[in-house]
Amino acid sequence: MEYEVVIGLEVHVELLTKSKLFCCCPNRFVAEPNINTCPGCLGFPGVLPQLNSEAVRHALTASLALNCEIALYSYFDRKNYFYPDIPKGYQLSQFFVPIGSKGFLIIEDDNGKPKTVRIGRVHMEEDAGKLVHAISGNTSLVDYNRAGVPLIEIVTEPDLRSPGESRRYLEQLKGILQYTRVSDCKMEEGSLRCDANVSLRPMGCPDLGSKTELKNMNSFKAVEKSLEHEIKRQRDILRSGKEVITQTLRWDEGSQATIVMRGKLQAHDYRCFTDPELAPIELTEEDVEKARAALPEMADVRAARYVNEYDLPEYDAGVLTSSHGLADYFESCLELYNNPKVTSNWIIGEFTAQLNSTGLEPDQCSFQPKDLVELLLMIDQKLISGKIAKDVLAKAFQRGTSPRLVVEEEGLLQISDQSELEKVIVKVISENPDSVENYRGGKAKSLGFLVGQVMKETEGKANPRLVNELLLKIIGS
Repeated sequence: MEYEVVIGLEVHVELLTKSKLFCCCPNRFVAEPNINTCPGCLGFPGVLPQLNSEAVRHALTASLALNCEIALYSYFDRKNYFYPDIPKGYQLSQFFVPIGSKGFLIIEDDNGKPKTVRIGRVHMEEDAGKLVHAISGNTSLVDYNRAGVPLIEIVTEPDLRSPGESRRYLEQLKGILQYTRVSDCKMEEGSLRCDANVSLRPMGCPDLGSKTELKNMNSFKAVEKSLEHEIKRQRDILRSGKEVITQTLRWDEGSQATIVMRGKLQAHDYRCFTDPELAPIELTEEDVEKARAALPEMADVRAARYVNEYDLPEYDAGVLTSSHGLADYFESCLELYNNPKVTSNWIIGEFTAQLNSTGLEPDQCSFQPKDLVELLLMIDQKLISGKIAKDVLAKAFQRGTSPRLVVEEEGLLQISDQSELEKVIVKVISENPDSVENYRGGKAKSLGFLVGQVMKETEGKANPRLVNELLLKIIGS
């Protein structure tokens, strides 16, 4: 029997605010445990929560960017469960009335066709703490730095049909959240986390099968791999005539397998009720329209503009706009250097390679747009060759200095002095008489060999155009 895969994703996103959702503790990632805490986020009795208005604005922005309907009146509920990472014994979440609902994203399906993925809800909630399990023994410790950090949870309808579609949805979602400055979406720091609900059903059957929930997926690659594993596991169970048990699983990167954590809780297990200590969130139509008007130009619109306005290939435009920071970097360069294609080539190539090697974002590195433009102008002025420029960029990026300073300190200025080059060329010709005769005999490739020898003698500093001209002049004389 053939089975259809049904996937729904729940994405938890840390909002980019200075403080936590209901207290003044810093909202920042730190390695030292339990230093961003106070009686409020630690659940001490008698401490009243105070809602972070900036978090509400971010949640509203995200909901609008995801094409959601906005609830002008919403509130927080207590989601009750007992676990060490929840100090109060309940989590504050918008369980009954989310700020955003009935949204959608359009992605490509596995055949490259547009597909609408419905977003059921976008709701605000506070994060839990983090359990740290000891390497040996049965001890677990709790780090409450993350407790109370403002989150939005973005929940899709069960519209995804493959691991590939799930990955593409997450990539597009991440781009939107970064473009709107709602979150930095750093999965390695836990600011974007994804849970997946997976089930299989006979092809053509309208009813959903028994689902499992996958957790502990810390990269898009892990999401795709864990979904592939779980789909195969469920398919094997169903084909053997057994039933899939509804439970929560975690993905183990080491064994490349899913491991059972617990039975999956249902909505009624949380005994939710409206929080009596928090006032409701009341928005006006004016608030919503003001937030809508402030939405930035999104990646797909920006990419289309780059193609039309700068005559860039679609590939270049897609790579540049895949990151809000990279697109901003590109446009900052164009304000100083009006050559979009050359600028794009260097950003996509050498600059991005340096970012990837260091793990930095464009706005975090010391190699600013003015530095890249300085490098490109030195190439245009024939002070350095393109080959040397690549090495200069790497050194300037790593040292945090300007390209010109690297060139001056290492004596990398291109040799354009005709008399100096003629001496080198005469030497190369005298050492390679066979190549000279081959060129004179009609073998054009021999000239390229001689040019290469001159470049080798000058450690790549010779002006290639001038070398070609002088070689032809001397060989022909």
